[in-house]
Amino acid sequence: MQSNLQATIIVSTFNKPEWLKLVLLSFDIQTTKNFEIIIADDGSDEKTKTVINEFSEHSDLKVVHVWQENNGFQKTKILNKAILASNADYLIFTDGDCIARKDFVETHLKLRHLKQALSGGYFKLTDVVSREVNEQVIRQQNCFEKDWLIAQGQPKTFKMNKLTKSNTKAKYLNFITPTKATFDGMNVSCWKNDILAVNGFDERMKYGGEDREVGERMMYNGVKFLQIRYSAICVHLHHERPYKNEEALKINKQIRKNTKQEKSTYTKFGIKKDATISL
Repeated sequence: MQSNLQATIIVSTFNKPEWLKLVLLSFDIQTTKNFEIIIADDGSDEKTKTVINEFSEHSDLKVVHVWQENNGFQKTKILNKAILASNADYLIFTDGDCIARKDFVETHLKLRHLKQALSGGYFKLTDVVSREVNEQVIRQQNCFEKDWLIAQGQPKTFKMNKLTKSNTKAKYLNFITPTKATFDGMNVSCWKNDILAVNGFDERMKYGGEDREVGERMMYNGVKFLQIRYSAICVHLHHERPYKNEEALKINKQIRKNTKQEKSTYTKFGIKKDATISL
């Protein structure tokens, strides 16, 4: 374990090895290296393991592969396992389809404060532009450059401000944005103790708001969420969502509704299990 470990990056993934390879590269070229990476793998096949092993051979970063058997969408379960496997006091969560700008980790570390969580955003790339992102593009940081993106066919919109390099502009946009600071698993960080205090993710939840719900419990438990969507930058590679499921969404909505009504600060269905109940 690195003696200077300041953060654990938790990257969730499922059967997207070619993208995970690019995501890992984006962390290998960060401006700070005092972190470890935990891959929270919800049942990928051997290809993902191969990508992780190959990366580990050439990187100084410590990478831990936390895997569980594929049994449908169980992201909340694998994230809880990853939290337990982490060695740092501070956790940064992201997804295996989000390429981090080289100052991503440094920004999260600079802006952290006790009893606070940092809510970042992401800039969505179109399908066409996503296909153009490769190792060279990441090393040169082209995928964070407005001109390069437009040249590849990315529509020019206000959201391109999410790629700003100006701290002053980022602070101003973070301040005026109407978007609430929430726990969004693609780009969020918090103290390990704060997420353990609410018992981690609710493992009854499938896709849709499962990350927001843990953030809501943290808020009720006194953690303040700060908006940093224009400061901690990552781009999101385009993909379909075949795991989207109306029945699961209905269950998730009800769980979140209960959390809000009861102002819950703890779930019995998280990291520590109540022996009397079953999922």
